[in-house]
Amino acid sequence: MGERFAVGHGAAKWHKASRSGPPKWEGVRGRMHIPTLGEAELLVPLHEGVFEQPLWSTFLRRLQRETRAETATFALLPEGSEALVLGGKELKPTYRPTEGLRDGRAYAGPEVGLAEDVRIVGWKQDDALSCELVVRGSALASSAPALLGALVPHLKSAVRVFAALEQERGRTSVKEEALRRMNFGWILLDAKCRIVEHDEQAGENLARSGLLRRGPYDRLMPASAEADRKLTRHVAACAADPDARPRTINLSRDPWVDILVSPYRVEALTAGKDAVAAVYLRGDRTSSADRHDQLVEVFQLTRSEARLAWSMAQGLSIAEAAAEHGLTVETARNYSKKIYAKTGARGQADLVRHVLTSVLAMA
Repeated sequence: MGERFAVGHGAAKWHKASRSGPPKWEGVRGRMHIPTLGEAELLVPLHEGVFEQPLWSTFLRRLQRETRAETATFALLPEGSEALVLGGKELKPTYRPTEGLRDGRAYAGPEVGLAEDVRIVGWKQDDALSCELVVRGSALASSAPALLGALVPHLKSAVRVFAALEQERGRTSVKEEALRRMNFGWILLDAKCRIVEHDEQAGENLARSGLLRRGPYDRLMPASAEADRKLTRHVAACAADPDARPRTINLSRDPWVDILVSPYRVEALTAGKDAVAAVYLRGDRTSSADRHDQLVEVFQLTRSEARLAWSMAQGLSIAEAAAEHGLTVETARNYSKKIYAKTGARGQADLVRHVLTSVLAMA
């Protein structure tokens, strides 16, 4: 660590504007600390460490070097949960919170019942999380305790970011699982229908489905020539008018697969910045026969009622559904009344909502 340079306490103040120019800051002495090269070497990887795997690995390596330690350990200690211990591998199986640490104060090991070659600082991040930073070595730098103490405000900030990311990651994981179960994905396209970005679920569909594929120059290619023409037309409309109406394209009826093409209105600095349209993919992963079985189980329909209900839920009129299943329109109407009664639907539109927004959609 080099020698610190700090600006002290004196009489710095603003001077009012004069005829000779704008207001000036006469900064003789303030309270700002200018980080030394050694500190800066630590602070950048400290704040970037939340994006590393393993977490904070570069920061801990540099801290170990700066303090001449043999190990550097960063421990996150959630209330009632297993500790997350980074670095210092020999401490991982038995790490326990250190008793008697005052928030932000650095200690020599013997002060808190630890070994002579330990320097430690701890703090309470919030009511549910405590943290400790430990360096250990037989030839530790004399500046190690002061450095540990000086790092605490930055560590608190980095841990706040980490906690927020972890919370959002947990929420995102639940959402992604729900979308995965619904076989729902998204693809961003540029004005030439080229794939700009997509989520994991859509990527799986592109890899294994014959209905959509990645064509030459990364162009999104529906298997059907008619669907391809519609996609090209809808994307061109999105490129010309950000307020264009979203359009649907059916790719398959059994299993049922639709895409919705909508203008992409999100302004991005990097990822997705060339996108003009978002393609939302909703594909059923099971056959109509499997869906009939599930409708029988969920709504206690007969098999004939289930077949008709599934066709109506896909948007067919009663007459169209009757023709598809070899029924008279009158018989289909009688079935539909029983279907509405058993599902609690008040009509065909309500039936679609009951079927497609029930847990059946995630089965």
